Amino acid sequence: MRRSEDQDVTRRALRGRDLVVFSNDWDGDPLSKTHIMRLLARDNRILWVNSIGNRPPRADTHDLARIRRKLESFVSENLREVEPNIHVLSPLAIPLYGPAPVRALNGMLLRAQVTGAMRALHFQRPISWSFLPASAPVSGALGEELVVYHCVDEFSAFSDTNGQHIAELEAALLHKAHLVITSAERLQVAKAKQNPATVLVTHGVDFRHYVKACEEQTQVPDELSRLPRPIIGFFGLIAAWVDMEAIVACAKAFPNGSVVLLGKVAPDADVAALKALKNVHFLGRKRYEELPAYCKGFDVALMPFVINELTLSSNPLKVREYLAAGLPVVSSDLPEVRKVGLCRIAASSADFPRLVEACIEDGPGPDRTRAECISHHSWDARVEEIRTAVGERMLQLGQRL
Repeated sequence: MRRSEDQDVTRRALRGRDLVVFSNDWDGDPLSKTHIMRLLARDNRILWVNSIGNRPPRADTHDLARIRRKLESFVSENLREVEPNIHVLSPLAIPLYGPAPVRALNGMLLRAQVTGAMRALHFQRPISWSFLPASAPVSGALGEELVVYHCVDEFSAFSDTNGQHIAELEAALLHKAHLVITSAERLQVAKAKQNPATVLVTHGVDFRHYVKACEEQTQVPDELSRLPRPIIGFFGLIAAWVDMEAIVACAKAFPNGSVVLLGKVAPDADVAALKALKNVHFLGRKRYEELPAYCKGFDVALMPFVINELTLSSNPLKVREYLAAGLPVVSSDLPEVRKVGLCRIAASSADFPRLVEACIEDGPGPDRTRAECISHHSWDARVEEIRTAVGERMLQLGQRL
């Protein structure tokens, strides 16, 4: 009984609070951060600070367009309420990250903009919550009662960043953080070496959304329904960490079927070999609301990642989303995917076609019974774990809840 009372007390710590959240741009695809903060916004106020970047921009159309959007956003919509209790700030920063004086100036600019937004929203007793190492110059300098670093990736391992610079920023943030939350066991072990107040809270899934793929009334989009089967599908960012060889192998193994890729192609992704194959279809980025309908049209879902430090430390959200849609899944051999279970694990790129064939033989397409196996991995359950972790840490620090 006593333990139950203690849990109730700690969970109340993250209610009625003001949270300053440093994360990816709000208008991007819903990520783990979005799901968590939407739930916390039910009884907390959120100041969501759009991405301040982990790398210097490139002089290409992708990055120049992003800079232009940020400038336009700063001028016209610097602070806006996008949903009840969620206010988004689009900060302005100098797009140079190497020189120390520029970094210091960016830190001053960012702090001034964030504190200005906090004053406008009448924030009190704030908690800063960072999903990005780039917030290190500002985190802990906002009058916070608690600094949380929520680490969901090994950021220094991204191929398009200055790994040393990001590692230095992260080390500074780890030093300041009162609590570190990690999404993968490998991250927990690594970050706990620098900050013992490190806990593990794995990803959840928007089950009620994705299970719509199993419902009779959900209609498969025309551009998918007319493709020859089997349809082997993937959704998400098509970036350098995606195992292109595995996708090519599947396309060649099923020449009379279709490989469907939904999502943006990142500038660092080499998709030439895929575009050379007639049965590989790039259908572009789809709205979150549309994904269950596309999943309904898949026979098998792919989770093909190159094995490296970045992916070994990841906890791919799309695995749980595929499973919630009732799909059979073939995945690269990643620790967190093994823990989820329910997927066929490929030992190599060449192993994918054999496992896809096994999925088709066992029963392709969405299956409600298969989906129910992941239903307990809800975001609501994960947020309750987070509330408890924050409350327990505040009690350890002697703070009032």
